[in-house]
Amino acid sequence: MTDSAANNHSEVTDFILAGFRVCPELHILLFLLFLLVYVMILLGNIGMMVIIMNDLQLNTPMYFFLGNLSFIDLFYSSVIAPKAMINFWSGSKSISFAGCVTQFFLFTLFIVTEGFVLAAMAYDRFIAICNPLLYSVQMSSRLCIQLVAGSYFCGCISSVLQTSMTFTLSFCASHTIDHFYCDDRPLQRISCSDLYIHKMISFFLCSIIVLPTIRVIIVSYMYIVSTVLKIHSTEGRKKAFSTCSSHLGVVSALYGAVFFMYLTPDRFPELSKVASLCYTLVTPMLNPLIYSLRNKDVKEALRKIQQKKILLLNCFLIVI
Repeated sequence: MTDSAANNHSEVTDFILAGFRVCPELHILLFLLFLLVYVMILLGNIGMMVIIMNDLQLNTPMYFFLGNLSFIDLFYSSVIAPKAMINFWSGSKSISFAGCVTQFFLFTLFIVTEGFVLAAMAYDRFIAICNPLLYSVQMSSRLCIQLVAGSYFCGCISSVLQTSMTFTLSFCASHTIDHFYCDDRPLQRISCSDLYIHKMISFFLCSIIVLPTIRVIIVSYMYIVSTVLKIHSTEGRKKAFSTCSSHLGVVSALYGAVFFMYLTPDRFPELSKVASLCYTLVTPMLNPLIYSLRNKDVKEALRKIQQKKILLLNCFLIVI
């Protein structure tokens, strides 16, 4: 970094989040839309965690991972949505340099962690369907905790490396980020540093993070499909596939949006924003719905909670 670039970098105290290129009159509509989606994220993911923690029948590895998935979805959407809503409502689109670093770090931490948790869930389904007799032995509580802890560890290491790389760039071209949150590609556009090494390291990090998780998911489901096709009973096949359909829906929604964003040419930033919107807000909103609507155990747990509420209400009315 040259002396002038270093000086320009040191002078950066805040950025401007350009957000969506719409007329100012639509900012209130965007605020209400983000608010509605964020409230649904809060209700859905907190509700899912409460259901899992309060029902002993859901005290299994699959729901342990699902509870962590809801926790991750809740927090990484909270890193993005509140700041975006403040910008829409107030009209002030600024974010401090420290705030941008924090947002980038936390979002990267949780999104990478989610990828590893989804891979752990695929492995869990592989053991449950392909080795059901050894399931309780192989998927022990200790292993489940280690898999989740390892996911957070990998997410943290990745986040530290990516954040360090991104924010050692010099931002002398502009302070306006053409996005609604601090992300790597929009920050690269306003940098006047040589990005070759940065892009090579980013590609390497993505390769060692994304490819292993995708490989675990694909290989697990190859074995799952092979095992299910050997089941002669139609009902048995249907039951086996139903235990995986929710997870496949979540994986498809997340990775589909991520791949669309990073495979879209950088000259189409508006398309990147739409893809980002899908995996930062839409996917965390849909995940609890996918699992609650397609999972009999979750439906039964929810029904029990509703019955308890009705019983408590009746007791209260009797006392009155």
